[in-house]
Amino acid sequence: MSEIRLYVSTTESKAEEILDLLSEVFGEEDFAIGTTEIDEKKDIWEASIYMMAEDEADVRSRVEAALKSAFPEARLQREVIPDVDWVVKSLEGLKPVRAGRFLVHGSHDRDKVRPGDIAIEIDAGQAFGTGHHGTTAGCLEVIDAVVRSRPVRNALDLGTGSGVLAIAVRKLKNIPVLATDIDPVATRVAAENVRRNGIASGIVTRTAPGFHSTAFSEHGPFDLIIANILARPLIRMAPQLAMHLAPGGSVILSGILAAQRWKVIAAYSGARLRHVRTIWRNGWVTIHFDRP
Repeated sequence: MSEIRLYVSTTESKAEEILDLLSEVFGEEDFAIGTTEIDEKKDIWEASIYMMAEDEADVRSRVEAALKSAFPEARLQREVIPDVDWVVKSLEGLKPVRAGRFLVHGSHDRDKVRPGDIAIEIDAGQAFGTGHHGTTAGCLEVIDAVVRSRPVRNALDLGTGSGVLAIAVRKLKNIPVLATDIDPVATRVAAENVRRNGIASGIVTRTAPGFHSTAFSEHGPFDLIIANILARPLIRMAPQLAMHLAPGGSVILSGILAAQRWKVIAAYSGARLRHVRTIWRNGWVTIHFDRP
């Protein structure tokens, strides 16, 4: 089934306003919403929402209703996304990545594993997170440090993508890990990668939008919560995430641009978590908090 993009072409400031509007309309629903710069000199941006073809009629009517009152001049346009696995195409030929004691590699690079490496095999696939992006590598580095220095008995990988972070925790320590994602494709890919890495038990994969799923109360509270998502949803979910953190537990957040870090730190400080440290990788940051 084809994926559809509905979008509005406008200025940067209005694209941000439309993004906020659509985020309010669709809340925690499973639709990707974002903005893209098209022409810097002409200040042309697009605000987009993505859905499967079967959802288009409902989504279109809701978007049009929202735009009608706030942005009556906006013209909603439509694009059918080609059925191509762009992640596979963009990641072909990538080399193994080291982060802490971890080596993340594809099946074609098994010979690069050295004695003492904690090897995680992830081939380019449909779900995000192979270790090559600065956010994933940053999370791996902080996971290594946290699990070595603090007691961790139960972990949550929120927005698991390929499952690489859940696999990393389980390979470091024999503890239960819940790996969730709003995308059922990601959940399936994560489960496949868990098996590929020889983990027979200990990681539970669940499709769960936000914190509405019963999976969190069934498996929590958690001593370690890792969320490699994006700054905006991380800020919004700060109170709920903190509710699922056990006393003395740690939170590792990424998917955050360096310029966004202060807003994230403020949100989690407001949820009574303590900022421990921030690490930088390629313009992105990974932030470690704990509950004193």
